[in-house]
Amino acid sequence: MSFPPTALSRPLRRLMPVVLLAALAGACSSGPAPATYDLSAPTSRIRGAAGVQVLVNEPAALQTLSSQQILVKDASGSISFIGGGQWADNLPRLIQTRLINTFENASQLRGVSRPSSGAVADVQLVSELRRFEVETPSNEAVVEISMKIVGDQSGRIVNGRIFRARAPVASVDAANAARALDEALSVVMLDIVRWVSGSSLPRREEPGDVSSQAPLKEQAPT
Repeated sequence: MSFPPTALSRPLRRLMPVVLLAALAGACSSGPAPATYDLSAPTSRIRGAAGVQVLVNEPAALQTLSSQQILVKDASGSISFIGGGQWADNLPRLIQTRLINTFENASQLRGVSRPSSGAVADVQLVSELRRFEVETPSNEAVVEISMKIVGDQSGRIVNGRIFRARAPVASVDAANAARALDEALSVVMLDIVRWVSGSSLPRREEPGDVSSQAPLKEQAPT
């Protein structure tokens, strides 16, 4: 059975732009993949806050920081991204994971996890990632995190503080920027662990605790 030429040519004409677009997309994505950089979790031992359970929330952040891009900010405040490198995960989520790891490595807390774990906690850490970039022309890695300790039962802010650290950047490229930002973040995370471990933290009352029971009334002597 034969078809008239016009019946075959119409589908081919519709298909040609799709094929050309696919070929162009393949050509554009054929460059080398960016190097992927992770962040580390310090292992120094820190005493204090034994027996407390903590939930570490993912830091809030502006859109420019909520990505895998490595940021550069110049003296005018203009933001750009370093090519050839990226973080191993969305930056706030990656920092949340490494802060949990730092608590596990460094402190004597009973337990530390993320809210999605379903764990029952005494306090939650609520934070905002304010700065995480290479600053030029000073060529410094700058990390700034605002942290609050919140009672899990009361919802009240127990304490709050802003943590900052800087580290020199040998050269404004992906490898050196990632190394310096990791160094500055390690200082900040250890400071956060020391601060939380040294704070007076509320404890969740467990059923059967003496403190949670009403005091017994004295009986009159018979």
